[in-house]
Amino acid sequence: MMKAEQLEVGGATSKVSTRVGSNKGISAMDLVLRIVGVVGTLASSIAMGTTEQTLPFFTRFVRFNAQYDDFPSFRLFVIVNAIVCTYFVLTIPLSIVHVMRSAARGSRILLVILDTVMLALLTAGASTATSIVYLAHNGNSSANWLPVCQQFNNFCQRASGSLIGSFGGIVVFILLILLAAIALSRQRKHSL
Repeated sequence: MMKAEQLEVGGATSKVSTRVGSNKGISAMDLVLRIVGVVGTLASSIAMGTTEQTLPFFTRFVRFNAQYDDFPSFRLFVIVNAIVCTYFVLTIPLSIVHVMRSAARGSRILLVILDTVMLALLTAGASTATSIVYLAHNGNSSANWLPVCQQFNNFCQRASGSLIGSFGGIVVFILLILLAAIALSRQRKHSL
């Protein structure tokens, strides 16, 4: 519940909130989550982008090679994580502005819209990569696709591990959108 004090200035009365710093805490959490998002999506992009394994065949001249760019879904995953990481970096200054000026309403609404778009993009990229990782681990007997992770174990482990940071980024976006909604609803209560 919001408490307000009555201040008398030159005969006029105005209401001032005693909980001015409540949105500053939300803005500080927003900043921390954006930094966590940068780390997670950057790590995912680097981990997947450097995933490669070579297996020798019968001779040392014939080898089987698996790289992330052999799969269009993995290429999409790396590109999407790089885009989202760049977005996080570009929105950190705006988040710092929100810490200093917690009453900024228009920029919060813009961030909610852009965060939602980036959430959808990151979810699409992570989902496509997850489907390929699943097929690599389990195969598909209906389509006669054999699991390849028995041979390319390091490749599959690294590809699976890169999904963690991306799904962490998805959770970060959900929390950012919820925090922005809370901050906007508190600003609305302050203005009423």
